[in-house]
Amino acid sequence: MSMRMRSALVGAAVVLALAACAGGADAVDVNNGGQFRFVEATPTGELIGVDERGVAPAFGGTLLDGADFDSTTLDGDVAVINFWGSWCGPCRVESPEFQEVYDDVQDQGVSFLGVNVKDGGQQARAFVASKNITFPSIFDPRGEVTLAFSDFPPSAIPSTVLLDRDGRVAAVYLGTVTQDSLRAVIDLLLAES
Repeated sequence: MSMRMRSALVGAAVVLALAACAGGADAVDVNNGGQFRFVEATPTGELIGVDERGVAPAFGGTLLDGADFDSTTLDGDVAVINFWGSWCGPCRVESPEFQEVYDDVQDQGVSFLGVNVKDGGQQARAFVASKNITFPSIFDPRGEVTLAFSDFPPSAIPSTVLLDRDGRVAAVYLGTVTQDSLRAVIDLLLAES
């Protein structure tokens, strides 16, 4: 194969890789061969109408600390579920901001849960330790929790799903969520009850 042909193939591969990573603003596509239904993300700071909210799926898994987790522990709380990976640049920015919000609202009936995808356990635990994240994260290397949310697809990393106190999906964000937007949506959901 000529040098020119190799250069063209490498260039094409780079373009395809960049296109795959541009699934949304600051998002990395984790589509896994088309298993997810894509829907438009909730606009920043807006909630899905109460009458339009679907019930979140029941799910469980193993937390990064080895403990078992069942989604029923979120019952009655506003829940923030963040899908992340240590390899995700925007997650490195977003995770400490989520921790700050969590520190401020955890005593107000708000639960946070991370869902780590496409990482090894050691990488995920190192990321959480390096960012001083204290809210729990499920270790989900096979994407089982992600697939459970197929009707409300976290089809990009990072993605964030907010549940109201009745366990219904109130907002879905594909890509990074600013601290201000997260706080505003949490405040709206707390005011609903």
